Amino acid sequence: MASTVKYLRVPPNSASLEEARRRVFDFFKTACRSIPTIMEIYTIDDVVTPSQLRSIVASEIRKNAHISNPKVIDMLLFKGTEELNNIVEHSKQRHHILGQYVLGRPEITPDSATKDQGSEYLKNFFRSNYF
Repeated sequence: MASTVKYLRVPPNSASLEEARRRVFDFFKTACRSIPTIMEIYTIDDVVTPSQLRSIVASEIRKNAHISNPKVIDMLLFKGTEELNNIVEHSKQRHHILGQYVLGRPEITPDSATKDQGSEYLKNFFRSNYF
């Protein structure tokens, strides 16, 4: 299962901003290709869809879109690569993945948030504390 990312190594420092940007796109492609494996390992099909996981990966990358120093981008790529390796090699447990990447995201609402929840108090409670 870990063969998708097993041979992914962190390359040397980027020479320019364009090269760092290309590496970010390559990392995004690698992360998206490993999503089916991640969903199979952690059995999170009932909580999140592959397209939602793709948007989570994209939003994590977009968080750092303002950075223009290639060395900082390389450091963030290294951290992202290590995180992806840890996830694919099953170094984390299911609740780690759910807590860090799935729950608490505004674009992902659990099934209980879409059902009729009763009073206004319960609606507010479920909206703010659904994990």
